[in-house]
Amino acid sequence: MSIPAVDLMTTLRSGQSTSPRLTWYGPDSERVELSGRVLDNWVAKTSNLLQDELDAEPGMALRLDVPAHWKSFVWALAAWQVGMEVVMDGTSADILVTDTPDDAGAGFDAVVAVPLAALAMRWPGNLPTGVVDYAAEVRSHGDVFMAHNEPTPDLPAVRGTVSHLHNGLLTDFATVDEPGVRLLVRASEGLESGLAASLGAWTVNGSVVLVHPGTDVTDHLIANERVSRS
Repeated sequence: MSIPAVDLMTTLRSGQSTSPRLTWYGPDSERVELSGRVLDNWVAKTSNLLQDELDAEPGMALRLDVPAHWKSFVWALAAWQVGMEVVMDGTSADILVTDTPDDAGAGFDAVVAVPLAALAMRWPGNLPTGVVDYAAEVRSHGDVFMAHNEPTPDLPAVRGTVSHLHNGLLTDFATVDEPGVRLLVRASEGLESGLAASLGAWTVNGSVVLVHPGTDVTDHLIANERVSRS
């Protein structure tokens, strides 16, 4: 039995796979555009890192201590594809994914450091002992994800201001949107809100423009990206 996140990734890599699905505007004029195929590639590699290197399994919890960013969106999709619960309220979890590894603390089976610069090939500096460098490790993992253990829809998927199971990820957690929407998502609204909105857009064959809090949303940006709803 499949779960919604797996079905979503199948859709993103197969239907109009070369069309933009996630466009990021970051600091210093940074712009990253991921097609459905490229987004799926990043998610597959991250899912394989979780499964093969961090021994992640369905039912385990992954805490995302990363702001709304294209890389945190990749991590959420990867964790859901494995069948994990994505924790966004700072509570306990098995694995921690963070952009501030020096503040990680104890109590996790694994800690992963995520540098937010788009072209980062490794963490910029020294990492605490045992912390996994996402940028340095992810590219060595496979482009196709094959689950070792099939998740079931009744497992928890979201823990934040609300909680949802996998079977409700795209129907209850995701925000309802219009088919084919090109949605502007402001990172300043938070990770949980951004993910819910983005899942809603992708579910109806839409795409997302995710904008860093320090980036001005100008009329030029709106027109250039053909944003249909903000």
